[in-house]
Amino acid sequence: MLDADTLESGATAPITLLLVDDHPVVRKGTRELLETEADLRVVGEAASGEEAIARARALNPDVILMDVSMPGMNGIDATRAIKAEQPGVGVLVLTSYDDDAYVFALLEAGAAGYLLKNASEDDLLGAVRAVAAGESALHPSVARKVLERFSTHTTPTPPEDDLSPRELEVLRVAATGRTNKEIARDLDISPRTVQVHLANIFSKLGVGSRTEAVLHGIKRGWIDPQNL
Repeated sequence: MLDADTLESGATAPITLLLVDDHPVVRKGTRELLETEADLRVVGEAASGEEAIARARALNPDVILMDVSMPGMNGIDATRAIKAEQPGVGVLVLTSYDDDAYVFALLEAGAAGYLLKNASEDDLLGAVRAVAAGESALHPSVARKVLERFSTHTTPTPPEDDLSPRELEVLRVAATGRTNKEIARDLDISPRTVQVHLANIFSKLGVGSRTEAVLHGIKRGWIDPQNL
């Protein structure tokens, strides 16, 4: 378990990124956009799922921008493999596909965010930073699909077996899309304490992102999708 005192303060290091897409032109354009931002640093690229796994293992980036359809191993299997080895890595899917099968397969595989390639530059930059901070980043159409699916597919179980009352409260507020600072304000606690609670929630549930934790909570009936 983490304690607030273990979270160090100081200058924030750049967010490191791995770009995964089989189209060199797409990788080039994405890299050029990301590298205009002082807090973002692209540390590598990959053109296939197999290469993504190897590069992620070697570079240990904070965030991976993952395409879905690639030669050989696809983005779904690559995400699943990477999250199994490196649960703390944030995977942000960047794709042209919003088909239900792709959306739910990737979220189940551990993706923290799902963004369509027609998203604005500001939306992409915001999603990268959100995923790096352990927050959710879902395109609005994807978020609607998630709520519609899980509003009727839940299996209620007692949260007391997994989370403390305060952790459950933090998770429920986090499910509304609030940032750590907003959660802290709503619950009258410090942002650092929110970080501690979220880290403990991730550890207890065996997940690596806020998106995974929220989906876990919805499926187990701890969070009512109609309230989101």
